[in-house]
Amino acid sequence: MNVKERIFEHLEELVDRVAPPGWEDDVRGYVKDSLSDVCDRVETDVMGNVIGRIDGEEKFELMFAAHMDEVGIIVKSIDKKGFLKFAKLGGIDDRILPGSRVTLVNSEGEKIEGVIGTKPPHIMEPKERKRVQKHKDLFIDIGASDREEAEEMVSVGDVGVLRGDLKRLHGDRIVGRGLDDKVGVANMLTLAELLHENEEVKPTVYFVGTVQEEVGLKGAKTSAFKIYPDAALVLETAVAGDVPGVKESELSLGEGPALTIVDASGRGLIAHPKVRRLLIEVAEREDIPYQLEVGEGGTTDATAIHLTRGGVPSGVVGVPTRYLHSPSEVLDLNDAENAVKLVEAATNEFPDALGD
Repeated sequence: MNVKERIFEHLEELVDRVAPPGWEDDVRGYVKDSLSDVCDRVETDVMGNVIGRIDGEEKFELMFAAHMDEVGIIVKSIDKKGFLKFAKLGGIDDRILPGSRVTLVNSEGEKIEGVIGTKPPHIMEPKERKRVQKHKDLFIDIGASDREEAEEMVSVGDVGVLRGDLKRLHGDRIVGRGLDDKVGVANMLTLAELLHENEEVKPTVYFVGTVQEEVGLKGAKTSAFKIYPDAALVLETAVAGDVPGVKESELSLGEGPALTIVDASGRGLIAHPKVRRLLIEVAEREDIPYQLEVGEGGTTDATAIHLTRGGVPSGVVGVPTRYLHSPSEVLDLNDAENAVKLVEAATNEFPDALGD
């Protein structure tokens, strides 16, 4: 099975699993099982991060991280007619909510399907049609007739996600929910498999599935503090700008993984120069296409990791993705494959490039 097929196989398992911040259990189980097959040691910490380790030939320690959570929703209240009010977990754009289908998971682990309802345009005032409806004005319809019937299915505090199945588009383009950052997780698991098959791994490598990235980079903070690696790479998505109306990003699908130079206009990560140079040198030597990212908006787990203790030289290898934080994120599997190939090729060069 080639690298691209391995990545897609992992995505088929991951995308169907519901994992809002703080409720990553289903994805965590899959990540732990997958890493247990290829790592020398695997553990789950107090926060819920999964940490796998492959022992290397040298003392240098390298951390790879990908977050297991995805943006989601949480039930706030149930009205007398059985409709659910909800809050957002992470950065979901209110514009995409009306009419979206949702999958909720109750305390028994059962999946409950629903739809986000709103007043139809036929009876809206003109001024209502022109403004974006806030999530606090919307509700979830799970088909219940009243509060009692709804409470037999869900409770306050149950969580869910906007529904979006994994599908293939033309060629190697795919669409699905939660590709941020399930493609990063799939890349990390594939990388772990490849390094396991390599009998000569120089650094000791940690593979960390982090929790609660979408609500404050929380799992990255605690796991990096515990490991305190000599260097770190975060496997992520990146904002693609190759669609109409998007001028803030120069990244395109199919042109290679994105290597972050700066994100959040420098308020987040400024990639360590040695990490940046190493990735570029390896990509050019191995003839792996890549793109450089200077981001002005969001940030990643690398922001938390690189500020750990006395500092950790860090970088980000992202897969350019369209329509992030929607239930229909789109990416090119060739970019994911090239991200894995680049990081695999660079792994054994980290000790010399960043060691004392």
